[in-house]
Amino acid sequence: MNVGYARVSTSSQNLENQIDQLNSAGCKKIFSEKKSGKNESNREQFKIMMDFIREGDVLYITKLDRLARSVIDLHNIAKFLEKKDVNLKVLHQNIDFSVIYIVYK
Repeated sequence: MNVGYARVSTSSQNLENQIDQLNSAGCKKIFSEKKSGKNESNREQFKIMMDFIREGDVLYITKLDRLARSVIDLHNIAKFLEKKDVNLKVLHQNIDFSVIYIVYK
Protein backbone atom coordinates (compact mmCIF):
# COMPACT_ATOMS: atom_id res chain seq x y z
CA MET A 1 0.00 0.00 0.00
CA ASN A 2 1.16 3.54 -0.71
CA VAL A 3 1.15 5.44 2.58
CA GLY A 4 1.79 9.17 2.93
CA TYR A 5 3.05 11.32 5.79
CA ALA A 6 2.61 15.09 5.80
CA ARG A 7 3.73 17.50 8.51
CA VAL A 8 3.95 21.22 9.04
CA SER A 9 5.63 22.79 12.04
CA THR A 10 3.02 25.30 13.18
CA SER A 11 -0.75 25.53 13.27
CA SER A 12 -0.64 28.58 10.98
CA GLN A 13 0.92 26.52 8.15
CA ASN A 14 -1.20 24.58 5.66
CA LEU A 15 -0.99 20.82 5.02
CA GLU A 16 -3.12 20.98 1.86
CA ASN A 17 -0.23 21.19 -0.65
CA GLN A 18 1.58 18.19 0.83
CA ILE A 19 -1.63 16.15 0.99
CA ASP A 20 -2.43 16.98 -2.65
CA GLN A 21 1.04 15.79 -3.70
CA LEU A 22 0.70 12.58 -1.70
CA ASN A 23 -2.70 11.90 -3.23
CA SER A 24 -1.22 12.49 -6.70
CA ALA A 25 1.50 9.94 -5.89
CA GLY A 26 -1.21 7.35 -5.28
CA CYS A 27 -1.26 7.26 -1.48
CA LYS A 28 -4.25 5.32 -0.19
CA LYS A 29 -3.70 6.29 3.46
CA ILE A 30 -2.25 9.63 4.59
CA PHE A 31 -1.17 10.58 8.09
CA SER A 32 -0.82 14.30 8.75
CA GLU A 33 -0.12 16.60 11.65
CA LYS A 34 0.75 20.13 12.65
CA LYS A 35 3.63 19.54 15.05
CA SER A 36 7.22 20.62 15.35
CA GLY A 37 9.65 17.92 14.29
CA LYS A 38 12.06 18.73 17.11
CA ASN A 39 10.58 16.21 19.51
CA GLU A 40 9.52 12.92 17.96
CA SER A 41 7.54 11.98 21.07
CA ASN A 42 5.10 14.85 20.34
CA ARG A 43 4.40 13.55 16.82
CA GLU A 44 1.40 11.34 17.52
CA GLN A 45 0.47 10.72 13.87
CA PHE A 46 4.11 9.86 13.08
CA LYS A 47 4.04 7.15 15.75
CA ILE A 48 0.69 5.82 14.53
CA MET A 49 1.97 5.79 10.93
CA MET A 50 5.16 3.93 11.92
CA ASP A 51 3.03 1.27 13.64
CA PHE A 52 0.61 1.12 10.69
CA ILE A 53 3.07 0.51 7.85
CA ARG A 54 3.61 -3.10 6.85
CA GLU A 55 5.99 -5.19 4.80
CA GLY A 56 5.76 -4.23 1.13
CA ASP A 57 4.30 -0.77 1.79
CA VAL A 58 5.80 2.37 0.29
CA LEU A 59 6.01 5.44 2.52
CA TYR A 60 5.81 8.72 0.61
CA ILE A 61 6.85 12.11 1.94
CA THR A 62 7.19 15.38 0.09
CA LYS A 63 10.58 16.39 1.56
CA LEU A 64 13.08 14.76 3.90
CA ASP A 65 12.67 17.50 6.51
CA ARG A 66 8.99 16.55 6.91
CA LEU A 67 10.11 13.15 8.24
CA ALA A 68 13.46 13.71 9.96
CA ARG A 69 15.23 16.65 11.60
CA SER A 70 18.81 15.38 11.37
CA VAL A 71 20.94 12.86 9.49
CA ILE A 72 21.01 10.65 12.58
CA ASP A 73 17.22 10.84 12.87
CA LEU A 74 16.86 9.97 9.17
CA HIS A 75 19.29 7.08 9.55
CA ASN A 76 17.31 5.63 12.46
CA ILE A 77 14.00 5.98 10.63
CA ALA A 78 15.47 4.46 7.44
CA LYS A 79 16.84 1.48 9.40
CA PHE A 80 13.44 0.96 11.04
CA LEU A 81 11.71 1.07 7.65
CA GLU A 82 14.28 -1.30 6.17
CA LYS A 83 13.68 -3.83 8.97
CA LYS A 84 9.94 -3.65 8.26
CA ASP A 85 10.66 -4.03 4.52
CA VAL A 86 9.00 -0.68 3.79
CA ASN A 87 10.30 1.46 0.94
CA LEU A 88 10.64 5.24 1.35
CA LYS A 89 10.15 7.70 -1.50
CA VAL A 90 10.76 11.45 -1.27
CA LEU A 91 8.84 13.35 -3.92
CA HIS A 92 10.63 16.74 -4.11
CA GLN A 93 14.15 15.34 -4.05
CA ASN A 94 13.19 12.35 -6.23
CA ILE A 95 14.78 9.91 -3.78
CA ASP A 96 13.85 6.24 -3.80
CA PHE A 97 15.33 4.44 -0.81
CA SER A 98 14.81 1.02 -2.41
CA VAL A 99 17.88 1.74 -4.54
CA ILE A 100 19.84 2.81 -1.46
CA TYR A 101 18.82 -0.37 0.41
CA ILE A 102 20.09 -2.54 -2.46
CA VAL A 103 23.44 -0.74 -2.65
CA TYR A 104 23.81 -0.63 1.14
CA LYS A 105 23.24 -4.36 1.58
